[in-house]
Amino acid sequence: MTTVLTSASPLTAADRCDRCGAQAYLRVVLLSGGELLFCAHHGRKFEPELKKIAAEIQDETERLTAVPASSTEEDR
Repeated sequence: MTTVLTSASPLTAADRCDRCGAQAYLRVVLLSGGELLFCAHHGRKFEPELKKIAAEIQDETERLTAVPASSTEEDR
């Protein structure tokens, strides 16, 4: 998926996939002016079609594999 860096606000847990209702990790701003939200699965599935109609794609799927900072014994 082509990532476009935009000034759009980050996606939150309240943003849901328009296809299945799972948490959205992609925001697709359409050339026509609307927007669609997709989970990572449906974003990948519809990638070829989305690239044809998208003005911008905000891809936050890297959050799915990010490793949280581990706490040390001192922090406990």
